[in-house]
Amino acid sequence: MPELPDVEGFREVLMTCGRRPRVTDIEVRDPGVLRGVTEKRLRRELKDRRLAKPWRHGKWLFVPTDGAGPTLVCHFGMTGSLRCCSANDPIEAHDRVVVTLDDTRNLRYRDQRKLQGVRLASDTAIDRILDGLGPDALSVNREEFRELLSERRGAVKSALMDQSVIAGLGNLLCDEILWRARVHPRTPARNLSATALRHIHAAMGRVLETSVRAGRVPPRRSWLTGRRDDSEPLCPRCGRSLNSSRIAGRRTVWCPHCQT
Repeated sequence: MPELPDVEGFREVLMTCGRRPRVTDIEVRDPGVLRGVTEKRLRRELKDRRLAKPWRHGKWLFVPTDGAGPTLVCHFGMTGSLRCCSANDPIEAHDRVVVTLDDTRNLRYRDQRKLQGVRLASDTAIDRILDGLGPDALSVNREEFRELLSERRGAVKSALMDQSVIAGLGNLLCDEILWRARVHPRTPARNLSATALRHIHAAMGRVLETSVRAGRVPPRRSWLTGRRDDSEPLCPRCGRSLNSSRIAGRRTVWCPHCQT
């Protein structure tokens, strides 16, 4: 389930495919991942253009092209990823779009469930995407964080997962952050004290810093993430049984002893 650290990792994967590589071919193996663009237009707009430096906001990856070309935009849904491969490497079953760069490398959009996908966007279309998103979770300072959450109705986990509030946090990150901050995920966001908000913001920074370095939320045994899928999961901090329920439609794991 790609979240901010995964997408930041995909951005770095793209960077390893070369500096300003030229698109020499495009193969759409499954048009089910195309969003608002046909295979014909994708080829016409991207072929022979060079890819500029990619950038990310939340869970969205933006890849500008040279000149007045459009921006290639990727969203990875639940199972998507980007891979940089040799052009000679065998195609995998879930490689949906294959972009050949400089005739030597493949940038492959790989996705099993196809819940999101690939699109082309003008500057205006990018603005519309960004208008629907909150600030990127890596850039939110403590005061801005307090303002974003203090008036939100509903549970704090729901607020953190809302991309229009803060962009980039998903299910695993939110559970990990709240566990570290010792805050119950069902706590109403607007009832959080200044101290609790400070603890959540600090935990968010630490979790994101480590996760971005790893390119994912790491399943360390000292983290909640590393225990949540055990048959009888125990809190890494106190050793007591973890609870599990659904919040905002997603499986949520917490420690009833540490997160009161």
